[in-house]
Amino acid sequence: MSDTNQMQDNWAEMVEQMNDAVADSMEQNMKAQAAFVESWADAVEDSLPKEDELSEGLQGYNQAYEEWMNAAEQMVERSADAAQGEDVDPSEFRDIWLQSANEAFKHVMGTSAFAAANGQLVESMMEMQQEADELNQDAIAQMGFPTRDDMDEVAERLLEVERRQHAVEEKLDRVLEHLEE
Repeated sequence: MSDTNQMQDNWAEMVEQMNDAVADSMEQNMKAQAAFVESWADAVEDSLPKEDELSEGLQGYNQAYEEWMNAAEQMVERSADAAQGEDVDPSEFRDIWLQSANEAFKHVMGTSAFAAANGQLVESMMEMQQEADELNQDAIAQMGFPTRDDMDEVAERLLEVERRQHAVEEKLDRVLEHLEE
């Protein structure tokens, strides 16, 4: 076989391997996306609040809405005062909105509905992160790279070798001390 034919065969083999790696990678990507969608659907399905949580959540939302409306009324009043010539400090407008925002967030975030939704969100995110991590580790392994588990195993073996070396050194020191006596 000539060098040209050998190079063509090597090239074809390399392209085939790359195509296989890309196909495997795409398959892993599709699995990751499917897992994400499944987790998201589960999270949405599980996130429907209970009736008492929903009621409390709506009450908090209504209180927050009233805070914003009160802030808007105060802004209109202070703007009218400024338009009539009263000296109104611009920082007063900022303070009205900041105070209203603090109160509104307190009304919404203080509800059990918010706490439950936030807890479900965090749990779902952690599950999705774990699934994505597992899929990434599988993809890395298929590409022939060492995974985190592989690296952990090597690290454990290295520590064991160092521990044994230290023990042998100690024994050797004792033997040398004994011989010097």
